[in-house]
Amino acid sequence: MNKTAVNEFILLAFSQYNQLQILIFLVILLMYMTTVIGNIIIIGLIKTDLHTPMYFFIGVFAALEISFVYVTVPKLLANLIIGMENTISVKDCITQLHFFHFLGCAEGVLLAAMGYDRYVAICQPLRYNNIMNKSICVQLVLGSWITGLIYATIHSVMTSHLPFCTFEKVHHFFCDVKPVIKLACTDTRLNEITLTTVSGLVTTGTFLLTMISYCYISGHLLQIRTAKGRCKAFSTCSSHLTIVILFYGTAMCTYLGPFSEDSIEKDKVAAILFTVVTPTLNPLIYTLRNKEVKRALRKFLTKSVSKH
Repeated sequence: MNKTAVNEFILLAFSQYNQLQILIFLVILLMYMTTVIGNIIIIGLIKTDLHTPMYFFIGVFAALEISFVYVTVPKLLANLIIGMENTISVKDCITQLHFFHFLGCAEGVLLAAMGYDRYVAICQPLRYNNIMNKSICVQLVLGSWITGLIYATIHSVMTSHLPFCTFEKVHHFFCDVKPVIKLACTDTRLNEITLTTVSGLVTTGTFLLTMISYCYISGHLLQIRTAKGRCKAFSTCSSHLTIVILFYGTAMCTYLGPFSEDSIEKDKVAAILFTVVTPTLNPLIYTLRNKEVKRALRKFLTKSVSKH
């Protein structure tokens, strides 16, 4: 085995689909632009018209989404437009891996906090402003960032200490933990166990906390006698619940699966859903399924048209 230290990896991305490179590039570029523009619009609407704790969390989540796609998609687009295998230094690879997991974990924890916010709003409406005060909201956001930082640091530090002995090809479109540690020329069982355990604890833990909130919400909705009242109460959390299902569904498919050669393509598809498709859908879900966001958007558009 060649023991020469490796300074670069090759990101294969979708190099096996040479004839579809331009089509894939255009589709992902459209999704990327939709994600960035959609979330910027949401942040702008929240800043001007929507000032409740729920929209504070949505605004933070939108900012995380922009950062999340920025970590991986521009590099992928560059790879596709060049139309060839793209190199990335080991240092940049570990950096990308770190920020990807930091932002992804922070989003997951923030979704759990948003679930708690919906629980308080629906089940304890009279105490909502006292419980979800500005200090608590900021603490919950900081908690999501700190959790994400710890989670990402575990993976990036453990991965950075692995020896990579040959000029290796990463069978992925960005530096994620699973495909990178497969390239190490040493026993990686500890890394694999750590990834599965820590990812499992964080993903299932935050998902269960979110589901606990929705169990209480469901119990409260059953006590409402009129169908109109139940629909009105549920409409305030339907957007969040949809995003929770999309986020955790794709995350679990990506990180709780087996470490095998057969899973490479499946992991790549799941990663596309997690890193590109889901962030594209999120701002659309919040604008199409949320009456207050739609009302704020119409108000903004009316003002813009009247000025001209």
